[in-house]
Amino acid sequence: MRVLLVEDEPEMAAALATALRDHDMVVDLVADLGLAEEALRIATYSAVLLDRQLPDGDGLKLIPKLRASGLQTPIIVLTARGEIADRVAGLDGGADDYLSKPFAIAELLARLRAVLRRPGDLPDETLKLGRLAYDGAHRQASVAGVALNLPRRELLVLEALLRRAGRTVARSVLDDAVYGFDDEIQSNALDTHVSRLRRKLADADAGIEIHAIRGIGYLINSQS
Repeated sequence: MRVLLVEDEPEMAAALATALRDHDMVVDLVADLGLAEEALRIATYSAVLLDRQLPDGDGLKLIPKLRASGLQTPIIVLTARGEIADRVAGLDGGADDYLSKPFAIAELLARLRAVLRRPGDLPDETLKLGRLAYDGAHRQASVAGVALNLPRRELLVLEALLRRAGRTVARSVLDDAVYGFDDEIQSNALDTHVSRLRRKLADADAGIEIHAIRGIGYLINSQS
């Protein structure tokens, strides 16, 4: 899951980004509305976490503009303004949820899961292929009921492939699923993640294969 975090307060931004990454999310962090618009033009996100009080304006003013452009990505507004009138303004403006600061990370994660359950965007379902099952809600892979412990980026590669099982997934799509704007990417990093993932799936007898499609990307399917 790739999330855009729009927050200008450095300590809050760093804490939120770290917590989300600890829960296997790719996080792009920007500090104002202009950068948020630019990020949304060039990347696809599962959700947007949007602060209200930003250097170049109220975050709420961005939401109608995004909705008018056709963007349906779930947006959760994060703000110190907790009055009912502020919450109503946020929801009426097109936000999917409104969370008042301070809040617990567990609550934010629960709100994210909730907004992502809407029809057409269901990351919480269990994906199955071969003997492997992937629990989208808890980001846990297992083979025949036995947990398969994978590092964050290998897990993100697996999820991106499983959601497109039987189809070739371009390298650029996998890069977007695994890396944020600020991540340093070595030229062979993706291939290394796939190689390690492929070996672990084979060792666990998962009954699935990952094929390299030369010059394009990768494809996952069940063993014939």
